[in-house]
Amino acid sequence: MSRTSQVVTCKAAICWGLGQPVTVEEIQVDPPKATEVRVKMICSSLCHTDITSIQGFPHMKFPRALGHEGVGVVESVGDQVTTLKEGDVVIPTYIGECETCENCVSGQTNLCLTHPVSLTGLLPDDTSRMSIRGQRLYHVLSCATWSEYTVSDVNYVLKVDPTIDPTHASFISCGFSTGFGAAWKEVKVESGSSVAVLGLGAVGLGAISGAKFMGAAKIIGIDKNEKKREKGEAFGMTHFINPTDSAKSVSELVKEATGGMGVDYSIECTGIPPLLTESLEATKMGTGKTVVVGIPAEPTVPLGIITILLGRTLKGSVFGGLKVRSDLSIIADKCQKKEFPLEELLSHEVPLEDVKKAFEILKEPNCLKIVIKMSH
Repeated sequence: MSRTSQVVTCKAAICWGLGQPVTVEEIQVDPPKATEVRVKMICSSLCHTDITSIQGFPHMKFPRALGHEGVGVVESVGDQVTTLKEGDVVIPTYIGECETCENCVSGQTNLCLTHPVSLTGLLPDDTSRMSIRGQRLYHVLSCATWSEYTVSDVNYVLKVDPTIDPTHASFISCGFSTGFGAAWKEVKVESGSSVAVLGLGAVGLGAISGAKFMGAAKIIGIDKNEKKREKGEAFGMTHFINPTDSAKSVSELVKEATGGMGVDYSIECTGIPPLLTESLEATKMGTGKTVVVGIPAEPTVPLGIITILLGRTLKGSVFGGLKVRSDLSIIADKCQKKEFPLEELLSHEVPLEDVKKAFEILKEPNCLKIVIKMSH
């Protein structure tokens, strides 16, 4: 049961199937069930994962309500919700944290066993609160944020300071925080060490910021877009490599910049399959560590096995190893205190009605983050 029983009709971005265009249509959003909250979205944002989502990531279920980044205000709560109330400003997330399961208490992973990452496009009870013309809508992950209203299980929502900049809050809901966490929580960058970051989108700039936060002495940003040099420096990058300036490989260029040794850590943020081996090769033999956060378009990618056999470590990551309550809350606090130059990420704004244009804007060389404004 819910304290409000009204079904809300609102606008949302929808994809009806593989290869189908994104449309903005009226949908119905049911009231929250007992352990859920309905959120009136303030703004959302777009990242590369949103492109892969209309290509069938992480499931093939359609029609789909799109979006996974954003911030909003709790509009109504289920009758078993005690930690949130109407009016709270929240970030919907796609990962939970129970703080008591084997994984949560291990200190080794953020992948909660009680509240796992949703790869089904549904809420934890295998249903959806969103529908269009009587047909169930799936989410990308645990919620859909390119909608004027969305419903999340309370375990997948983080309350934030109401004075936080909504645009910046949207940025940290996934992209920037994923990169920051990769440096902070996944490889645990050591003070005085060297780090290479492949791909300087919002995730890569977050990784640079995380490496700086951890005290890295040399932070090498790698991107073929020269415009990213200035952005990287704003977040703490010390060296920039544009691979198009040389016939040498990325790993060779990184080794040149590190006296032939390679870096202590590399963070792969592009999802481009050949760069997986390159990011490993760019690290020191025997001790180098690479964390992968970029999502490739293909389910399998080639990997240079000799590179691994020479003592390097490759680690996958979801949400940069961040726990929602323990870690994302710290990033949100830093965000609210303006400790990150997140204004550097904002390059474009579009209203929800024009969200289709965002996919074209994303191809522009000066595009970093696109904010989607709700019209209500």
